[in-house]
Amino acid sequence: MRRIKLLEVRSELGAGTRGASMGVDALKVACLNKGSDYFRRFNSVNVPDLNHVLFEKNHFPKAKHIDSIYTVQKGIASTVEQTLRFGEFPLVLAGDHSNASATIAGIKAAYPHKTLGVVWVDAHADIHSPYTTPSGNMHGMPLAISLGDDNRECQRNQPEPETEFFWQKLKNLGEPGPKIAPEHLIYVVVRDTEAEENAIIERLGIKNYKLDEVKAKGTRQVAREIYERLRFCDMVYISFDVDSLDSRFSKGTGTPVEAGLNVEEAISLCRALLDNDRVVCFEMVEINPTLDNMNTMATNAFDILEAATDAIQNRLRMEEVVSR
Repeated sequence: MRRIKLLEVRSELGAGTRGASMGVDALKVACLNKGSDYFRRFNSVNVPDLNHVLFEKNHFPKAKHIDSIYTVQKGIASTVEQTLRFGEFPLVLAGDHSNASATIAGIKAAYPHKTLGVVWVDAHADIHSPYTTPSGNMHGMPLAISLGDDNRECQRNQPEPETEFFWQKLKNLGEPGPKIAPEHLIYVVVRDTEAEENAIIERLGIKNYKLDEVKAKGTRQVAREIYERLRFCDMVYISFDVDSLDSRFSKGTGTPVEAGLNVEEAISLCRALLDNDRVVCFEMVEINPTLDNMNTMATNAFDILEAATDAIQNRLRMEEVVSR
């Protein structure tokens, strides 16, 4: 049977608040507290980070630490690509969400001729560029990188040439050019966006399943509709940011937002989304235990992770039975 491989990515260079680098370890604490053997069951690889540069001066105000982020992302993309080429399923546990554009680049490098769909479960659209960002934090930019769209129509900043140099390098990581098409990107419970993001979402016609729609239809129906929308994609990547959860459940993430999923809905949604043989990678990001009380977010996230992993394993078992 194809095996799951855990990719531990502790980089938090793209976040605005410190502490997401501890998210993987917070999950391990939650695992121990639950008496689970989860982290013994799977092989894992630790992707090098450069978090020490956070102690140094940032020279890129419109894309903070973009030079180091590029170096880290090369490592992530290559690890994801290698994992897929070895026939394993990469399950990525990452610090901040900027890392996701490298995961996407790695998937495309492994399968350059296949069409990739992305399901982005998140409170935020993460579709800013150095030209539009209000903060310079790169965890707000991974989808602009993957789409190869700078949203110059809404430009408010003039990044330095050095920033533009590394931005182009990030957009061309793995396979040169855009990794995904806008019609193959689906948002789930995105609800905290800026005007520039709203403009590009409207211009590109990106579908967002808002919370009321998820509640009205139920997670299984939403998953069915998502896969109908992605019917021309050969493979699918699911990115789960824990701030998709309602902030009432936990403050343990850099940018908590109210009116999100509860834990049961998140578990049900992940199960429904992962019950599809086109899914090639799952990623969980943005757990920050320094902002939390009693490791609540990681405890909730670990329950979601276990359910997601069960769904992946069930599907891999089915694949093996069918291929016999």
